[in-house]
Amino acid sequence: MTGPQQGTGAEPQPTGAERTVGETGAERSVGAEQAGPERAVGDTSEGQAPGGERRSGLRNPDKAVRGLGAGTMALEALVLLLAIQPIRVVGGDLSGAAVGAIVALAVACVVLAGMMRRPWAWHAGTVLQGLLLLSGLLHWSLFALGVMFALVWAYALHVRRVILG
Repeated sequence: MTGPQQGTGAEPQPTGAERTVGETGAERSVGAEQAGPERAVGDTSEGQAPGGERRSGLRNPDKAVRGLGAGTMALEALVLLLAIQPIRVVGGDLSGAAVGAIVALAVACVVLAGMMRRPWAWHAGTVLQGLLLLSGLLHWSLFALGVMFALVWAYALHVRRVILG
């Protein structure tokens, strides 16, 4: 047989409440998952708080937060670029300066999406939201987009603070 040997029924089978000692000498629950290596209680591995407990439950919290920031910036760039034509059709009188500001802000969003690994990129993203709000002086719809994305960015900053501490 290639798997564990099955008893003939003469041996009592342990129930879920019973505990057994594994090969490493650590006590485990019989029905518990045994996916990873065992760790000592005081072990402070990467992603874990000093009490042996993970801070966020994420495998790589830094990478997850960077992905959130990059995704937010990429989505903002896409919405800004796709908003040009509807604003021109519905809102009217969108000047060349407003279109130039939209394109410049979208390019800045794409650049920042790729730079989220750097700590200053989060501050630059906040400044970018302020610039989008200021572009509302060129057209009222840009101010509306600025308010929406400032709220989304504020939420992303909140999530970053909660996860990374």
